[in-house]
Amino acid sequence: MKDVLEEITRLRLQRKWSEYKLAKHAGLSQSTISTWYRKQQTPTIQTLDKVCNGLGITLSQFFAEGDDPISLTGEQKELLDNWSALTSEQQRIMKDLLEKM
Repeated sequence: MKDVLEEITRLRLQRKWSEYKLAKHAGLSQSTISTWYRKQQTPTIQTLDKVCNGLGITLSQFFAEGDDPISLTGEQKELLDNWSALTSEQQRIMKDLLEKM
């Protein structure tokens, strides 16, 4: 089973987000998030759902392990479809742009 706080940290750092930025995206206070780490508390499933929404993923994606199937939101599927329509040069440019955001 995943360590929930460790996974939140991994996903947050992957996006180069501070706890504050995650809180803003999730609609939570930054003190709520810092309290989880200070007290080693696991967020409730309702709060974790807000975190996942803020991160742009589903709860099933959050808990997916290894080769587990991952369900995508409609918006994520649309992005992948658009990505597939790009040339390899356009994909490289988009990756560069996203890394700089």
